[in-house]
Amino acid sequence: MSNTGGKQRSDQAGEHAPGAAVIQYEWRGAWVVAAHGSYDMHSIQPLADALNAAARKHPKVILDASGVDFADSTFLKLLILTHQTGTLRVAAPPEQLQRLFAITGADTVLEIRETVYAAAAS
Repeated sequence: MSNTGGKQRSDQAGEHAPGAAVIQYEWRGAWVVAAHGSYDMHSIQPLADALNAAARKHPKVILDASGVDFADSTFLKLLILTHQTGTLRVAAPPEQLQRLFAITGADTVLEIRETVYAAAAS
C-alpha cells in the first residue's frame, strides 16, 4: 500500500512470520493500519501492538486488510477486542477473511467497508 501523504511507519512481524508486515499512516482524519501477510498466534503480536496503540490514541482506526494472505481465530479475536476498545473499521478484506467473518458472525459485529476510502468517509 502506498503512503497517501500521511506519516508512515512499518513494523516487521517476528521470526515466525517472514513477510508479514504492518504499515501505519494517518489519512483523512483516520489512523490506517495496513496488514500484509499471514496472521496466526505466532505472528499476530506486531499487528496487535499496532491496533492496540492506535485504538488508544486515535478516534477512528482503519485496518486495511487487503494484504492479508491468511488469518485464523487469533486474528479474529484481535479485531473483536479492538472493536470493543474504540472505532475500528475493517477495509477491503479478501475473500478468505470475508468467509471467516461470515461463518463466525463477525460480519454482524465488525464495521466492514469495501475500501480504505469508504472506511475513512463513514
